[in-house]
Amino acid sequence: MTGLLGALGVLAVLVAAVLVTGWLLPERHVAPGRAAFSAAPAEVWQAVSDYRTQGEWRDDVVAVEVVPGANGRTLVREVDADGETLTYAIVESEPPRRLVRRIADESLPFGGTWTFEIEALDTGSWLTLTEHGEVYNPVFRFVSRFVLGHTASIEHYLAQLRRHLERGGG
Repeated sequence: MTGLLGALGVLAVLVAAVLVTGWLLPERHVAPGRAAFSAAPAEVWQAVSDYRTQGEWRDDVVAVEVVPGANGRTLVREVDADGETLTYAIVESEPPRRLVRRIADESLPFGGTWTFEIEALDTGSWLTLTEHGEVYNPVFRFVSRFVLGHTASIEHYLAQLRRHLERGGG
């Protein structure tokens, strides 16, 4: 019985530490990622802006639906393997150099934007991908910062994009 109470006490302290740390973390963060590609800026642009084909090369997306949104904005709804959806609004599009998409679902415990900036190089392109994220729930804030890392999804996206472009996609 004493061992059980001790274990419960340790668990309570851990939960409290996660909650307090999460509350102390800022709700907003900036997470940058950058990669060089041998593909020309137009090819990189084609890959990041052709939403309908992203389910073919991204392993975290099985389907993509493009739908009209309010005020003439394009909405892109991604579906993952579990059937969960994430909808983005395209808030800025300047081919072939700048794309900004914002999470459109305000009921999620997170939100923010991804900004894609493409620069020409002599041998291809630079893609700078910056997340201006918001994590509303303190537990999710703790997990995002200390368990997953703010740049994990950016790094995964850039690695998938690299594989796609190296196979001739774009």
